[in-house]
Amino acid sequence: MQCPNCQAEVPEGASFCAQCGASVSTSVAEDQATTPPPPAETDPATGNDPPPQGSGASGTPANSPQPTSSESPPAPSPKERFEQAAAAKTAGERESAAEETVWEGSYSPKAMVGHFVLAAVVIVLLAILLFKWLPFGTALLWLVILVFVIEAFVGGWLLVRKLSVRYELTTQRLIHQKGLLSRVTDRIELIDIDDVTYRQGPVQRILGVGTIIITSSDRTHPTLEMPGIDPVREISGRIDDLRREERRRRSLHIEAI
Repeated sequence: MQCPNCQAEVPEGASFCAQCGASVSTSVAEDQATTPPPPAETDPATGNDPPPQGSGASGTPANSPQPTSSESPPAPSPKERFEQAAAAKTAGERESAAEETVWEGSYSPKAMVGHFVLAAVVIVLLAILLFKWLPFGTALLWLVILVFVIEAFVGGWLLVRKLSVRYELTTQRLIHQKGLLSRVTDRIELIDIDDVTYRQGPVQRILGVGTIIITSSDRTHPTLEMPGIDPVREISGRIDDLRREERRRRSLHIEAI
């Protein structure tokens, strides 16, 4: 190493020149500052220069804060929320359980008990009149004939009513069939039923039978009467429960959207 002042040889590590006494440490620092850095080695795997130390993959310093987006996604509009709720409700309906039969029935013979009692009263009155105005043998013959005719009429009426009507209640519909030789089948959606009531007479109240009256928005049967239902209270309550459940299942609950 040479002294910058007198160009004399100075030993390595000396701070001052032995010839002129000039400081040589300042010149060494300047030489080191002006010396260019060695070229960066090329990555043999990729053939590209490695990124500078202290920087990320994008060339920015590793400890520098990353830019973040301060904008949040826009909230859905009421129309979009309604459409999403409707789509979810429709998908739920498609995935719901299949239609199942809950109850099947027809005209109950208990509903004819009052008619049989009335027929018995009529027979007793006729017997009194016959034995009062006719000889015993003739009155007895006419009484047997009248009893056979009345009981056959009441029994035939019961058989026709029982065979000519059929009801089926499912989780979604009320199906009723009417007719003896030719039959008509009609279906009422439970969601269309507005009101369910039942009616009973004195004898029917004792036996637990009655007539169910259904009011609905069905065009064919806006008011449907189902006579002779046993037990009338339980069946009418079941129809009303299924009606309300079906309405809840298909409703969109717009107030919650």
